Amino acid sequence: MNLSSPSSSSPSPHPLAPYGWDAGWESEFAPYAGQGCLPGRVVRVDRGQCDVVTADGVLRADTAFVTPDDPLRVVCTGDWVAVEPDGTPRYVRTCLPRRTAFVRSTSSKRSEGQILAANVDHAVVAVSLAVELDLARIERFLALAWESGAQPLVVLTKADLVPDPVTLAYLVRDVEAAAPGVPVLSVSAEQGEGLDVLAAVVGGGTAVLLGQSGAGKSTLANALLGEDVMDVRAIRDVDGKGRHTTTTRNLLALPGGGVLIDTPGLRGVGLWDAGNGVGQVFAEIQELADGCRFHDCAHESEPGCAVLAAIDSGELPERRLESYRKLMRENQRIVAKTDARLRAEIRKEWKRRGAVGRAAMEAKRGGGPR
Repeated sequence: MNLSSPSSSSPSPHPLAPYGWDAGWESEFAPYAGQGCLPGRVVRVDRGQCDVVTADGVLRADTAFVTPDDPLRVVCTGDWVAVEPDGTPRYVRTCLPRRTAFVRSTSSKRSEGQILAANVDHAVVAVSLAVELDLARIERFLALAWESGAQPLVVLTKADLVPDPVTLAYLVRDVEAAAPGVPVLSVSAEQGEGLDVLAAVVGGGTAVLLGQSGAGKSTLANALLGEDVMDVRAIRDVDGKGRHTTTTRNLLALPGGGVLIDTPGLRGVGLWDAGNGVGQVFAEIQELADGCRFHDCAHESEPGCAVLAAIDSGELPERRLESYRKLMRENQRIVAKTDARLRAEIRKEWKRRGAVGRAAMEAKRGGGPR
């Protein structure tokens, strides 16, 4: 019996498969294939142009045709696009609908959102163990990660700087308490510890590296890539921070499978319509709130508040509630700036609480209603 080898009958993989191309993207691209366009994935964006990896190699393309007024719809690293087959310059004709998008608010007074990466499966939040842990900042990153639609992952870098295993275990436990439902890995790129686990997690899709400058993202990226692709500079001994070694967002194929988007260090990570993400970060508070006497309980001084009861019993750390309140207020302000109906509701709620507060003060003074 003559048996042919499996490779002789199976179709060869698509040239873009290493970058995440699949049947879903092929279906989305079908209308543009009929127009002669090439499919490709954006690996870098720079001043109105972008580098796009295609079956013909990396092409330089102009984004003028897809530069809308909405900053959330501009071409971004990680986008799948349709590119003109020829021309000088070539143009990106359109972006395919995004599956996920990591968005933060800008520092501008216009309260615009800024998209950092598109079509991401894993949002890797890098946190340096060279400095004291900032759990509130980790919670902020995780809120944006959950809201993006990606699966968050916290990576504690520079674990070799914490040689005591007991101390390291306590640090991991503290982060796990601030990140319910999120895997937490301790990694040392210098010693190669934990990299195999991380590579296995991110090897099945697209991962974006996020974190402050000095968190060790570029070192981590080089370790995963197996070569020194990203520039690395020493951090300051004073505060553990460093200069921005990565100045653009770059998409790179990993040797073990999957792709990685490295991002510049983020000084600010403002929320952008991330109410659901905040809720997932503080899932235990959301669950406790279901037991409150009032459905609109603000968890401040209301009778029958299950959240405050959990604080009193020690079940819920007060720090978690304060962080939750801060992020919810910030997110509400951002949303209200673009939602007139919500602004009216907030003003109405302020007036209601003010009236309740005044009535309580009158009762306390013994004045009673008049």
